[in-house]
Amino acid sequence: MSSKEETLKSEIIRVGKKLYQAGLAVATSGNLSARLNEENILITATHTSLGDLEVDDIVKLNLATGNKEAGKDPSSELPLHSLIHKNFSDRAVVHCHPPLINGYFGVCPDIKVLTFETKLYLGDVPVVAQDTPAVTKPELVIEALKKNNLVVLKNHGVVSVAESLEEALQLVELLEEAVKTAAIARLFSKQTPDVSETALKENLAKDASVSGKGTPAEGAYPMFSHEHIQAIVDLVNKDEFIAQKGQELDLTVKLAIKLDGSDKEYKFNFEKGKISRLDFDTDAPFVISADRGVWEAVFLGKIDPFVATTQGKMKLKGQLGQLSRWYVPFSRLFELFKQVKIK
Repeated sequence: MSSKEETLKSEIIRVGKKLYQAGLAVATSGNLSARLNEENILITATHTSLGDLEVDDIVKLNLATGNKEAGKDPSSELPLHSLIHKNFSDRAVVHCHPPLINGYFGVCPDIKVLTFETKLYLGDVPVVAQDTPAVTKPELVIEALKKNNLVVLKNHGVVSVAESLEEALQLVELLEEAVKTAAIARLFSKQTPDVSETALKENLAKDASVSGKGTPAEGAYPMFSHEHIQAIVDLVNKDEFIAQKGQELDLTVKLAIKLDGSDKEYKFNFEKGKISRLDFDTDAPFVISADRGVWEAVFLGKIDPFVATTQGKMKLKGQLGQLSRWYVPFSRLFELFKQVKIK
């Protein structure tokens, strides 16, 4: 066994124990996998307890051939794990059955946004219908994971993907915490609060009535064309809410966006909320970049850029925390993205 394989197996054992101790996995429920190299993954064996894993409970398996080393059989959820590893560069997968999450989504269609942590790190968590004890339609999970690194399987559990098992576990923990917060809020208010993204923005701005819905840009433009980006700039500079918050919060910064795999790069020069100049380079302290599929999902409103950044679907040059003071106007900016049609 290589040192890399030994280290990864130790990580699987450690994270499995954390899941079990946190009550996110019980008995022999739940399974973990991680990519060892381009050809192989490690996955927990069937009928094993995540809180009691040993080295022999972790199976090495070739993704292309399906062949495994001698020993125990892999988890019954192997088809799900295999398809995820074949479709995403994320190297770790956590699948478990958290009781509070299962209970909440058994009666509620979506998570209520009550904290910034929920908004920034979870966003709109997709819910996939599940009508069998094991995942028999993994392709539906794959589609959902394109929008969010965390997916709820209704009446079954959750699937989380990330660069590491620890990061995937943290997403599950954040959702469990969000569910607890919603439950506590229900006790206080005697009903489940419905605090949408718009309502959250209103609370922060104290007077968001000026934001309105804006006037959608006319026509449709090729994505990341100069015409597309200029239409966004025009909407931003006409938006009263961004103008107000730009003055109040001194929104003066250079922020660039970049389409990976191309020469498409644009720099927004903000001066107190107004975009004073649009440059064709990324000489800026903050640069947001992603591939075509992710940007398309952002412009169509399928992915929240803040969540995409915290989950690693989009890359950020610069510190996200330094941009947080302008969270409210930037949230509005991303809403305006959706109003410019792309083709």
